[in-house]
Amino acid sequence: MMSFRKRSIRLSGLLLAAAVLAACSASENPTGLETAGTAPAGSPIPASGDLGMVSSAHPLATDAGIAVLEQGGNAFDAAVATAAALNVVEPMMSGMGGYGTILVYSAKEDRVRYLDSSGKIPGILDSDVFRAPVPGYMENRRGPKAVSTPGNVHAWEAMSRLYGRLPWADLMNRAIRLADEGFPISRRLAGSIERAYPEFPDRAREIYGRSGVPLREGEILVQSDLAQSLRTIAAGGADAFYRGAIGRAIAEEMKASGGFLSMTDLSGDEAEWWEPISIDFRGFRVFTASPPATAFPSLIRLGMMSCPEKGAFSHNGDAYLHYFAEVTKLAFRCRLLHAGDPEINPPPLERLLSESYWKEQADGIDPARAKPYVQPGIRIYPGPHTTHFVTADRWGNIVSATQTLGNAFGSRIMPGETGIWLNNSLAYCTFEPKGNPMDAHPGHRKLSGDCPTIVFRDGRPWAALGTPGGHTIGQTVPQIVLNLLDFDMDIREAIAAPRISFVEPEWIAVEEGVPEPVREALAERGHKLRVVRALGNAHGLTLSWDERGRPRGFRGAADPRGEGSARGY
Repeated sequence: MMSFRKRSIRLSGLLLAAAVLAACSASENPTGLETAGTAPAGSPIPASGDLGMVSSAHPLATDAGIAVLEQGGNAFDAAVATAAALNVVEPMMSGMGGYGTILVYSAKEDRVRYLDSSGKIPGILDSDVFRAPVPGYMENRRGPKAVSTPGNVHAWEAMSRLYGRLPWADLMNRAIRLADEGFPISRRLAGSIERAYPEFPDRAREIYGRSGVPLREGEILVQSDLAQSLRTIAAGGADAFYRGAIGRAIAEEMKASGGFLSMTDLSGDEAEWWEPISIDFRGFRVFTASPPATAFPSLIRLGMMSCPEKGAFSHNGDAYLHYFAEVTKLAFRCRLLHAGDPEINPPPLERLLSESYWKEQADGIDPARAKPYVQPGIRIYPGPHTTHFVTADRWGNIVSATQTLGNAFGSRIMPGETGIWLNNSLAYCTFEPKGNPMDAHPGHRKLSGDCPTIVFRDGRPWAALGTPGGHTIGQTVPQIVLNLLDFDMDIREAIAAPRISFVEPEWIAVEEGVPEPVREALAERGHKLRVVRALGNAHGLTLSWDERGRPRGFRGAADPRGEGSARGY
């Protein structure tokens, strides 16, 4: 299944990337929303459920997804509700003005599909504004010129329309309520607001502050403008965003501020379904997003890690981490060399996802000594401000979704009174050398580095997971998969275990949880180390099946590095 194919649909009518460094505990919830059954992030065991599971980066968003399952909705309904709620409670990370990558499993069709919500680069864009010697070229990567077509709302509507059970409008109820009534902000959100506040427009300062002072931890964030935008979309579907009043407000703001995004880009946006890519790994089948996502290096890493026999390494010993560090550098370079739009310059996946290629690459690894990273002349820049969530239901449907705004609060642009932050997606293109496959090509698809993953065992879906973390995403996900498959961990252990990541041009980021003697041994092998508090903020679940082919139980986990929660139904 290494080929990929696209199906584009235009939806309308009444249906609708570095580390997360702080490990925060969830705030108390005075809103009255149900939180019983939530597994705390520090819990030593996974959350469990008989009929479904939701794990997300905020307990209130997890609750929104569970509420939909309790109302008879399925995993696709729960995914929309969770995403909409994250727009409210984690506004710096994702939302209607953002983009992302979604992997789904439809039980009725017995099929994995990839839904691309990354959108296209504006048709009139001049990518030279992001390169020297243009004055302010670095600033342009954050502001209005970096805004690309937001695809999330079309993706939410696509899931609801094609696979959902509940009315579209019902899926927005929890998010609207949270925006209207407010919720106490966490330390993490308060810190994000404080850092970004000086760059907020006046309307946003009113929402996120009091008398010009940013909201502090525990204070209530009310987003009435966002609540109204959610109501508009609940009533009018995606058309209300892309062709209605919200779209016009976005286009007007872009024109006034010097951005490239236009009403033509918005009205021409589509939800695009693609076939995923997958490989066999020790008897399991691992699926992830195909191009235009650049998730394929995650599978390359797993492929190279399959060359040694299972049991060849002890978990997170220096020999194992050395080997993975060398593997991940090779795959990192492969992404830079081969990423591309599948309809313009498709990566050579038949070769890259072949056992012969993995062995060829792995044979060049020195088991005793680190080799220098060979820079292919292309550099990428990490995007740490992203979110991931997973949902599953009693029928066996699964959604694994990564969504983002780019930077925290995206471009820091909030059009009119919409309450919606617009992304700065184009900041994460690769501008040097000009014209390279990951440059900002006008009208082309945005190439996302997200890596939502679904693992099959014995022909049925068994695990779903993903993480934010910019360039670390495709390195974190395979480590979690290896924890599950090579080291027989449960989902909670697999997500919580310490991890590493290659960072250009020559560093290996190592979490504090990796023992100091192991770090010293890695340094002796020639690795240049940087110790960090945390890499990523993963969420995942596993499910089991009875002899009649029906789901019989779910286990889920939220990353202890973040403030999220997993909850079973």
